[in-house]
Amino acid sequence: MLHQTIKTEITAALRAKDAIRLDTLRGLNAMFQNQMIADKLSAEFLPDDKALALVKRAVKQRKDSIEQFEKGGRTDLADKERAELNILEAYLPQMMSRAEIRAIVAPKIAAAKSAGAFDAKSAGKFTGLIMKELAGKADGAEVKAVVDELSK
Repeated sequence: MLHQTIKTEITAALRAKDAIRLDTLRGLNAMFQNQMIADKLSAEFLPDDKALALVKRAVKQRKDSIEQFEKGGRTDLADKERAELNILEAYLPQMMSRAEIRAIVAPKIAAAKSAGAFDAKSAGKFTGLIMKELAGKADGAEVKAVVDELSK
């Protein structure tokens, strides 16, 4: 379980005196605890699907913060956020490559085109359907890029 792994690694970071890793993991654990309270869960650990969603949210927050700090000229804060981002990304599943996405999307687009059910206007809906199918396995921007590329 992801939540259990995070708790174990907090102890390891404490022993290693790795302050950034410790702060990041403690923040993540706090998010897990808050979610458990909000969902009124009595289990010891948050289920993996909910824990993974929180890790993704934390990653997105770090990316947004990095962008804002760089716009503001605060490279010191952006560097700290980058370090936290690297730690958090280690807990995300490996995303599919563009070639793997293309291998899944190309036959579906070809079938939809031959049935007359696909045109440039329906590419957005098609992207949404593919994202549901690849839930958590592929980056949305990559899927959109592949669909746009193949719909031409």
